[in-house]
Amino acid sequence: MIQQHYNPSAIEPKVQQYWAENKVFKAIKDTTKEKYYCLSMLPYPSGRLHMGHVRNYTIGDVISRYQRMIGKNVLQPMGWDAFGLPAEGAAVKNNTAPAKWTYENIEYMKNQLKVLGFSYDWDREVTTCRPEYYKWEQWFFTELYKKGLVYKKTSTVNWCPNDETVLANEQVHEGCCWRCDTPVEQREIPQWFIKITDYAEELLNQLDNLPQWPEQVKTMQRNWIGRSEGVEITFKIAGSNATLPVYTTRPDTFFGVSYVAVAAAHPLAELAAKTNPELAGFIREAKNTKVAEAELATMEKKGMAIGLFAIHPLTGKEVPVWVANFVLMHYGTGAVMAVPAHDERDFEFAQKYGLQINQVIRPLDDSEWDFSQAAYTEHGKLIHSGEFDGLTFEQAFNAIADKLEAMGAGKRQVNFRLRDWGVSRQRYWGAPIPMMTLEGGEVVTVPLQDLPVILPENVVMNGVQSPIKADPNWAKTSYNGKPALRETDTFDTFMESSWYYARYTTPNFADGMLEAEEANYWLPVDQYIGGIEHATMHLLYFRFFHKLLRDAGILTSDEPAHKLLCQGMVLADAFYYTSPTNERIWVSPTQVTLERDDKGRIIKATDPEGRELVYTGMTKMSKSKNNGIDPQEMVEKYGADTVRLFMMFASPAEMTLEWQESGVEGAKRFLGRVWNLVYEYSQNPAKATLDPKVLSVTQQGLRRDVHKTIAKVSDDIGRRQTFNTAIAAIMELMNKLTKAPLESEQDRAVMAEALSAVVRMLYPITPHICFELWQALGHDNIDFAPWVVADESAMVESEKLVVVQVNGKVRGKITVSATATEEEVKAIAKADSNVLKFLENVEIVKEIYIPYKMLSFAVKS
Repeated sequence: MIQQHYNPSAIEPKVQQYWAENKVFKAIKDTTKEKYYCLSMLPYPSGRLHMGHVRNYTIGDVISRYQRMIGKNVLQPMGWDAFGLPAEGAAVKNNTAPAKWTYENIEYMKNQLKVLGFSYDWDREVTTCRPEYYKWEQWFFTELYKKGLVYKKTSTVNWCPNDETVLANEQVHEGCCWRCDTPVEQREIPQWFIKITDYAEELLNQLDNLPQWPEQVKTMQRNWIGRSEGVEITFKIAGSNATLPVYTTRPDTFFGVSYVAVAAAHPLAELAAKTNPELAGFIREAKNTKVAEAELATMEKKGMAIGLFAIHPLTGKEVPVWVANFVLMHYGTGAVMAVPAHDERDFEFAQKYGLQINQVIRPLDDSEWDFSQAAYTEHGKLIHSGEFDGLTFEQAFNAIADKLEAMGAGKRQVNFRLRDWGVSRQRYWGAPIPMMTLEGGEVVTVPLQDLPVILPENVVMNGVQSPIKADPNWAKTSYNGKPALRETDTFDTFMESSWYYARYTTPNFADGMLEAEEANYWLPVDQYIGGIEHATMHLLYFRFFHKLLRDAGILTSDEPAHKLLCQGMVLADAFYYTSPTNERIWVSPTQVTLERDDKGRIIKATDPEGRELVYTGMTKMSKSKNNGIDPQEMVEKYGADTVRLFMMFASPAEMTLEWQESGVEGAKRFLGRVWNLVYEYSQNPAKATLDPKVLSVTQQGLRRDVHKTIAKVSDDIGRRQTFNTAIAAIMELMNKLTKAPLESEQDRAVMAEALSAVVRMLYPITPHICFELWQALGHDNIDFAPWVVADESAMVESEKLVVVQVNGKVRGKITVSATATEEEVKAIAKADSNVLKFLENVEIVKEIYIPYKMLSFAVKS
């Protein structure tokens, strides 16, 4: 017998304890069942969950519980992406070690996850900063080195002097570090790289094998990989034996070259700068103002002639060589042939510095183009191009490429925008790179028997230098009895997050990276869930690492995940007041008192001190605007099930979700209605078995609604993943059930079937309350109950409702047999008293019948 009133604080801890003690969600390999691996991106242990986490993990849990109910063997693990720079900052600020801070945060956040009732197999928990995890990452890196897929080179990097670490191009915003807004510098330092470019073609082509990944993600990856077909052309440098190779995708514009531009770090530019102090100064400036590639199009173009000339291979003419800040050393050859008439960037540069603009492409329709205003960048036909005049783009591409190849001055080439993955980081809190340098300079791998290279955890952080770089003794080691120095750089944390999904399948395997048979049973991941902001970093490395594991003979599949769902952000209201010093003080929405108009719009907001606040609208939850909502606080106030229900109902999973506490309150009221109806029914439950043959028309109608809802919810959760519409359908059914009579035995039998269905349909979303309600309905453990299946025969309608219109206005609604003919429907309509008075003494000029939906009469008097 259940209590009369719904009290989540009494229910939820009890149910969670049962799950933990009985290890209900432990995943065990079972080849007699279809497996289902559901995975949400693992969190960084920052200290507290935020609502973005809650949304991601609730989606994953709903999918996992549903798949378990339809009979699949489900794996849903959880772990911690535990290395990273924030731990170092927190350690300095709080006078502690990053490890201690990280492990304490993990324990706190783990408890938060348990309070939300997620069905994780905690026996598979992975923490990426544990030596037993990164040991195998280190081993795999050494294996990749032996296969020639790892190398070290001196490279120009984006360097944040505040964080003292390398930044990827996409981590540089407007020339500043994405984390601390410090201006980024360019430095030349030795770096370790993994040859992701060796897999560029496969990473690109196999996107076509991922039909259940969002098109937006695949497009972003295609653009990031950036495959292009072009020609590498070799210019000779006048007055020397030097050559200058350039890559172009537009050989059809070759006769329009008016200058060649090289990157600031190009050897020709640096050579010229040795005797030109002004040029040397410009190169220094250009190197230190490098920005992300996405910003190149809008940045101010700057350049300087270096005093050298390149000889055009086909015309023999000399064109000046310039150094330009928009040319990237790491893309192509670090040099471009500039055709201002047909490239916007080249055009802007040429206009600024008064360089020639030579038209060599004419529009296909022979229209004129104003080259004083803009470049003509479309394909067309060649002019002023000697023997190639009149050719179209494809014709010219091949003809010019053929001639250059015959002359030994060019070759066809496929290029990729994708660069090799630089995995070196100069910070402390990361996995040590398992390489050593011997006294003679030879670089060797750390042998397996000496792995892991353990990162010392009991350290003092001063915020200036990595403790393992500051301690000269840490690097000292030996190799075959000879002195050696360990590498003091650590891995990019994307290394850990690139293979955690696989380690979950065999988390305690001590004899290798993965136990192949078990790993290949669970992999690929069936459903992966995470933010679209990871599209060109984590999700690309994730796919790359899987292919590396495949080619190492460990895994057998080509891709790591069949299906990807990218959940939307969580937004909340933001409010502030202005301090006496003119500073904006942001106030948490949970502390704000609101006045709304009759349409629900905010017209006044005040804080606890009575200050009137400025409302800036809905925005992404963030610390900077103090509009993050603490999940713990909401769970304590409303219960985990209510928070989960609101998260799944308030918005489609892929769209942004607007946090409204009134919506959370509404979710709790709905669960209260479900509880109350089950309680009411349980006071006098059905004693007779449901007999469809003796049901009244009303009882049949209610049962039909139940099974139509089952069919819709099953499709919405299982196939469409439109969880909000599934919940809306259950709510609509509940409205009908609360009005249904409980007088006869068959009334109660229909209700028993309906409530059994409602509780099972809600279980993946709100598992705690359903655990209790299932038992109140006289059943055993709902965790092992099968998903409810729609009865096709119950959905067959014996009667249909037909709307009757006269001259476009509804004049009646009639109920007819589901097998009634058109003539029978018209006869019933004409006999209906409400309709009849509009058909008397008039001429019916037209009749339109939409079977079992609408009958329309057009009349004239």
